[in-house]
Amino acid sequence: MIRTRLDEKWSWLTASMAEEGRVTKFWFAIVVLSAVITCTTAVDTIHAGQTIKDGETIVSAQDSFELGFFSPVNSRNRYVGIWYKRISNRTVVWVANRNTPLTNTSGELSLTLQGTLVIRSATGNVIWSVTNSSVGNPIGRLLDTGNFIIMNGEDLENPVWQSFDFPTDTFLPGMKFGKDLITGLERRFTSWKNDGDPSDGEFTVSIDTQGYPQMVVREGSDIVFRAGPWNGVRFTGTPNLKPNSIYRFGFVLDQKEMYYHFELITSSVITRLVIKPTGSFERLLWIERTQEWFLYLTLQTDNCDRYSRCGPFASCNINNSPSCGCLKGFEPVSEDQWAVADSSQGCRRSTALDCAAEEGFRRYSDIKLPDTKRSWFNQSMNLEECERVCKRNCSCSAYTTQNITGTGSGCLLWFGDLIDIRTFTENGQAIYIRMAASELDNDKRSSVKRRVQIVVPILSVLLIILLSLCLFYGFKRRKRIQGTLEEDIGYDHDNENSQDDLELPLFDFSILHKATDNFSDNNKLGEGGFGPVYKGVMEGGQEVAVKRLSRTSTQGLDEFKNEVVCISKLQHRNLVKLLGCCIKGADIMLVYEYMPNKGLDSFIFDGNRRKVLDWGTRFDIIKGIARGLLYLHQDSRLRIIHRDLKASNILLDNDMIPKISDFGMARSFGGNEIEANTNRVVGTYGYMAPEYAGDGIFSVKSDVYSFGVVVLEIVSGKKNRRFFHKEHTHNLVGHAWALHKEGKSLELVENFIDGKSMNLQEVMRSIHVGLLCVQQRPEDRPTMAYVVLMLGSEGKLPPPKLPGYFYEKTETNTGSSTSTYGKDSTNELTFTMLKAR
Repeated sequence: MIRTRLDEKWSWLTASMAEEGRVTKFWFAIVVLSAVITCTTAVDTIHAGQTIKDGETIVSAQDSFELGFFSPVNSRNRYVGIWYKRISNRTVVWVANRNTPLTNTSGELSLTLQGTLVIRSATGNVIWSVTNSSVGNPIGRLLDTGNFIIMNGEDLENPVWQSFDFPTDTFLPGMKFGKDLITGLERRFTSWKNDGDPSDGEFTVSIDTQGYPQMVVREGSDIVFRAGPWNGVRFTGTPNLKPNSIYRFGFVLDQKEMYYHFELITSSVITRLVIKPTGSFERLLWIERTQEWFLYLTLQTDNCDRYSRCGPFASCNINNSPSCGCLKGFEPVSEDQWAVADSSQGCRRSTALDCAAEEGFRRYSDIKLPDTKRSWFNQSMNLEECERVCKRNCSCSAYTTQNITGTGSGCLLWFGDLIDIRTFTENGQAIYIRMAASELDNDKRSSVKRRVQIVVPILSVLLIILLSLCLFYGFKRRKRIQGTLEEDIGYDHDNENSQDDLELPLFDFSILHKATDNFSDNNKLGEGGFGPVYKGVMEGGQEVAVKRLSRTSTQGLDEFKNEVVCISKLQHRNLVKLLGCCIKGADIMLVYEYMPNKGLDSFIFDGNRRKVLDWGTRFDIIKGIARGLLYLHQDSRLRIIHRDLKASNILLDNDMIPKISDFGMARSFGGNEIEANTNRVVGTYGYMAPEYAGDGIFSVKSDVYSFGVVVLEIVSGKKNRRFFHKEHTHNLVGHAWALHKEGKSLELVENFIDGKSMNLQEVMRSIHVGLLCVQQRPEDRPTMAYVVLMLGSEGKLPPPKLPGYFYEKTETNTGSSTSTYGKDSTNELTFTMLKAR
């Protein structure tokens, strides 16, 4: 019955027969056949009256899962659990006696004649049990889904008990995550206390059924994260939850039950969701080639995911500083609440409601819907009916469509304060919030309407004349500009994206000529591969940086078009803003917002200015760069690979907020692309990932490598390639790796950082994350989503593996510098290399 016991009995039987020599070949064949049949048909099953001892296991029919006794890492306690059978490192997905461990290996798991599953100690004491109603012929079976069931006879479809109804910390394909409204059974997940203790931890994940159902993560009884209500496509607080080629998912809501579920699209993939002891709810994929779990998706991504961080009627936008702000029509309860610290005071209405008939609703788009504890829903209404129901009830504060699929259906109403709202750049949902009549400017709109009725006949003629003139001269000007661009950089009429490129604001050459004092050397900020960069002051006083294509540049034309394509429509506080361009004959210019503090390299590598950067500022810069890269890789309209991330391409504004710049070498990917190969390798020695420099293969993991180098440079104040140490010839990455292995990572820290103000935990975590990012194999490196999560949390980090370019150098390499704009420094050499395939 049980695999280990069968092996022992078979060895004993064959040994006995060999010794005695009394069994004929015929009976020997019968015994062998019987043993094989027993072993292959009953290994996944335990019958009534049978026992599984410590050291024995049962295995599902296709060898997918195994059930038996185990000890967690660094623990001697014994538990009954289920784990993956075909995975090299034991990954436990369910634990029976998680809060009542055995202290020795004398425990037994048995199924009684009455259908009760029992764990007993050596003394016979019941440690753990599940009791069922009377079962005539109880049988326990481990299925290939990882579900252990107790059934009556062979009735697989109607188990009397199953482990899927009582999960621990792991959500497997085929599980129901939610509540049975008939029986009251609630399926939720509870974290382990730590990696060596599977007892109930502090964090739980459940479907909150108070009001319209929503997914929440709690620490104890307090909500710490809310994924939001289901809108027919996803939970509204998880914009990254999208249809994919790995698994399909959905939410069932009817009179009997409400639950979230997912199923694999292909059986070759192994994936699970797990609530970590740190509270992070993560989807992991098993990578067979590396024999490791890979973080595919995490629900909590940044500070705005903290529950009710900004308070009532406020919205959190991670791209703003401060990230909290009031919705339009609301004002802060306390003016300085978000400047000082997080506050739950939030916002209040600028104009109070009085339940007047003139009150209406204002539409807010791309948001995470508020907490639905105090809500009501109807699945058959349409949006117009929903608005009427809300307007009739003076306590109704907002409404929206319950299901956004197709043309939309259903009604969701809120009562009272609106809590835990955040704003997304995409994949958010619209909500309609009740507003006072004055806020909606009903009277003003009525007055404007009357005036329009009077002046429309007069203005119509003038408008037609003016529009005709604008179209005529605009067409001629655009054709001239397009002709210049087509001649210089090969503008493609058939490329839809190139049609958008010229939507960028165009500056007159004379305006930039005047703003830069005729491109005076006194206004010159620096020079890079594209050409010189000048500071300019516009007539209104606005300061700008003007990058002018050099006539001798070997890389400017392609980079100009690339920069316009990549970032002209991107908006993020950690990306430099492209204000416009100018094209006049052979003169091609890009106009940026001016960064008074210039490049990061001008601080961390400068003997005097490095002292300005205390640890808190350096850590904020690291996190800002990470958020900017995360936006490019995951949240922007297209997935963008920068390909030349380095210290000189990180610009600092007045508040030392980092902004990623110089997108001339960037490449954009479609939604399903993850990597590409190029014959034209571009980038900077010292920052390029090994697979890119050697084989021309680039992906988001190429940028992750460059980010890791920048992190180590920020911490140490040293350059990677020019690093010198009297005891070895490693580069900076190799030096950091060697120190980490010896437990001496603090020796890497910049000498000028004040030790009293230095947060040791943040410093050690930054070095550790930097080393994870520069690992030699791209599949070992974390995504930027995981990087942001690791920098903002305190959980245990995986050990870093061997970094790229870890070798002994015999001489110091040299190179010349480039810079986006900022002073001409001795940074690394930016290069373009044509590589034969």
